[in-house]
Amino acid sequence: MGHQHVNNDDAVSHCYSALNTPKIVPPHILIVDDDPQIRDMLQEYFSSNELRVNVAASGNEMTRILVDHSIDLVILDRRLAGEDGMVLARKLREESTIPIIILTGVRDDADRVMGLELGADDYLTKPFSPRELLARVRTVLRRTKKEALTETKQRDVRAYRFSSFELNMRTRRLAKTQPRLQIYLSNGEFNLLAALVADPQRVLTRDRLLAASRVYGNEVYDRSIDVQVLRLRRKVEVDPSRPRFILTERGVGYSFSSPVEILY
Repeated sequence: MGHQHVNNDDAVSHCYSALNTPKIVPPHILIVDDDPQIRDMLQEYFSSNELRVNVAASGNEMTRILVDHSIDLVILDRRLAGEDGMVLARKLREESTIPIIILTGVRDDADRVMGLELGADDYLTKPFSPRELLARVRTVLRRTKKEALTETKQRDVRAYRFSSFELNMRTRRLAKTQPRLQIYLSNGEFNLLAALVADPQRVLTRDRLLAASRVYGNEVYDRSIDVQVLRLRRKVEVDPSRPRFILTERGVGYSFSSPVEILY
């Protein structure tokens, strides 16, 4: 009978490798709702779908959990008992970049817009399907992870140059070099222009522009992208009705047609 030779070095190496393999930690979700049935149902459903879950019934409980745990996403009820979820969302957004999905029983576009303008990443009306909410959670987590990677990459960029313009990423200002002129941009206009020049000569859908622009701030929303483009054109185009930089891709979105130089 032949003997199988075991290399001790290989065995030790394999054990060391197994011990040092990074452990994949599931995303940690915080559900804030004063309805115990919704809390219990979502906690059970999300836990069965490989998510870590904490629940809270009030803003104070939410704050305590956020202090004690590294939360990846908050699902927040619009109307808690004696509390306004919008106020909690605003406070959370001022203090952190944790993604927020707002739940509400109000079927009102104005209410939805208000939530998004406060910095919420998504909005879902009750009654809802737990499966749909889970899909939205995963979508927001994927998007914010991608945005974080993009932000890390873009952090080293000092400025973008196109034609006779320079967009300074540190001062958040747009300047024209010939003739020398400072051009005022609102936060929304700056965020959108930064997203466009960072990915020139490619067609960007409105959803992609929305996600990309949030790397630079939270003041561009789906409903206002077209308005921001019109305002930008008035500031950078010789003839805004016949643009040469920001082109409309009908039925899709926009593209930035000029070559862009990156300054580090």
